[in-house]
Amino acid sequence: MTVRVRIAPSPTGNLHIGTARTAVFNWLYARHTGGTFVLRIEDTDQERSRPEYTQNILDGLTWLGLTWDEGPLYQSKRLDLYQQKVQVLLDKGLAYRAYDTPEELDAMREAQKAKGEAPRYDNRHRNLTQEQRAAYEAEGRSSVIRFIIEDDREIVWNDLVRGTVSWKGRDLGGDVVIARAASGTDFGQPLYNFVVVIDDIDMNITHIIRGEDHIGNTPKQILLYEALGAELPTFGHTPLILNEAGAKLSKRDGVTSISDFQRMGYVPEALVNYMTLLGWSPPEGVNEIFSLETAAQQFGFERVNKAGAKFDWDKLNWLNSQYLHEMPADKLTPLLIPYWQAAGFEADWNDRPWLERLTGMIGASLARLDEAVPMSEYLFTPTVNFTEEAIAQLRQDGSTTAVEAVSAAITNYSPLTEATIQDLLKQVVKEQNLKKGLVMRTLRAALTGAMHGPDLVQSWLLLHQRGLDQSRLQQALEAARSK
Repeated sequence: MTVRVRIAPSPTGNLHIGTARTAVFNWLYARHTGGTFVLRIEDTDQERSRPEYTQNILDGLTWLGLTWDEGPLYQSKRLDLYQQKVQVLLDKGLAYRAYDTPEELDAMREAQKAKGEAPRYDNRHRNLTQEQRAAYEAEGRSSVIRFIIEDDREIVWNDLVRGTVSWKGRDLGGDVVIARAASGTDFGQPLYNFVVVIDDIDMNITHIIRGEDHIGNTPKQILLYEALGAELPTFGHTPLILNEAGAKLSKRDGVTSISDFQRMGYVPEALVNYMTLLGWSPPEGVNEIFSLETAAQQFGFERVNKAGAKFDWDKLNWLNSQYLHEMPADKLTPLLIPYWQAAGFEADWNDRPWLERLTGMIGASLARLDEAVPMSEYLFTPTVNFTEEAIAQLRQDGSTTAVEAVSAAITNYSPLTEATIQDLLKQVVKEQNLKKGLVMRTLRAALTGAMHGPDLVQSWLLLHQRGLDQSRLQQALEAARSK
């Protein structure tokens, strides 16, 4: 048997990290087994589906490196097939029309609630006579299509993650709606639990790997497989991604979509690496920093956890930093440029030597790409805002003398290099009888506006190459002398 798995996101929102993690597990299993990874867009919810969400999903999967072998296939183009299959179940007597009004359904649920019972459909329209159906239709009532679920039926499957799982038919909420309401002999849009089964049968999906929040759908879908005379796939329900409080990670937790993580400055290699670790652990002795291809060689459901996977920002940031620190400057620089541009910085973006020198200076300090903006802002602006600590340093005894001496000496050493800067500093220290520590601290305050930051000599060289070091020193003198 050739393994065929699928990822089937709904374009009612941007690609969520939970959906993306499910895509990762499906992709890994397909590659591990030499199988096929299918992309299906479940866009039958016409009111909420948006083309921009579809594009976001496609872009997100592509950015993560989760290339699909077939698709994208769109449910919205398969409506005729779904309606044919609804009719098949009606003709077999395995589904029926239910004419309940919303008010009647509400009254039924309230009565169940008053008795302390779980809400469920009581199957009251399962065995209507032809005369009763005709009477309801004469009233102008519309009907949904319900699939029959026998209360005494037990549904059992062997889950890839959870082992043997068993459900009773009576716990599934009564006969389930598989198509929305419509009048007369028509029926409305088929619903999720039905169309997903039709799609998976039609696309020969052999393994359905999805989040544990779908477990309650699985017994209903198994019954539909049987009703349609189709072979059952293998099911695997992966652990949910949890927030710090141990609840399912949701939009209320802030950043949850893949495009959000991308904007924040995570690189795809680190994000898919981290998502793989959300619920799966590599074999002992295998480094937890790995590519998708390496993970695919090791992947198996015997190492997928049943317990929820808590999202750990510190771990993600650490992983991302490891990938950034390994990147050479010529590869990292193009990733940083969009963040500098978005911040409104001005520079010659074609001056790669200058940009790559800057990247080489700050790259080892980055955990996320967006951190490059505050870390390097002083190199792009003609002036800086001095911190209180920097002003205090500039006003210490000897500081203005040091700044003036450095400013006067620069022309004798231009163009500056690391070697000539060291010579210049030795000259100033000796001629002005100043301590080198004072000179260095003062220069950091003067050139960068702060007392902490990237390498001072490299910063000075970068400012000098843009012709900003002299003006920065003069600004520092003015700041030191102002009241």
